[in-house]
Amino acid sequence: MAERNRRGTRKIIGMQKLLNSAIDDATDLLVRVRALAPQLQALGEAMMRCWQARGKVLTCGNGGSCADAIHLAEELCVRFCKERKGLAAIALADGSALTCAANDYGWERVFSRQVEALGNPGDVLVCFTTSGNSQNVIAAVAAARKIGMTTCVFLGKDGGKLKGACDIELHVPHTLTHRVQEMHLLLYHTLCEWVDARVE
Repeated sequence: MAERNRRGTRKIIGMQKLLNSAIDDATDLLVRVRALAPQLQALGEAMMRCWQARGKVLTCGNGGSCADAIHLAEELCVRFCKERKGLAAIALADGSALTCAANDYGWERVFSRQVEALGNPGDVLVCFTTSGNSQNVIAAVAAARKIGMTTCVFLGKDGGKLKGACDIELHVPHTLTHRVQEMHLLLYHTLCEWVDARVE
């Protein structure tokens, strides 16, 4: 990272300064993220009800948010910290399904088409979008609500078009995408720990 000094000369910022700044920024944000405990618990309880009824959790997102969607699904389906039964969770990230839907229906329907195929009433859709404006995620939420699924979104920035659109909202109020994603990771890892304590 670089900044300009008084003479307008480019000055490289050192690693220690960058790290200190990142830690300070994250520390300030962590205090605000504490307030999301009720929403996180609501998601955990919705997921537990879903699994008790032999339902499933579907996850989706784009780019880094796709990585978060995959990460959450594998922690639930395979394992987090302890040995317990596997829990039905699927990330809508299969390459052949995504490219087929994109080719046949357009990128906006790559997730909604899969929700239509896999989702049932009582299932849970968990979306990740730091902007809240990803058209394919918006379409997935609409499809899930039409089916009767519980919808949850992990948001950042000002929440975008998805602010207020889901049953459960985990909004990290920060303008930097990477800082939002760091908090999303903390939130869903906490969720996984909560689930681990309740499933044999």
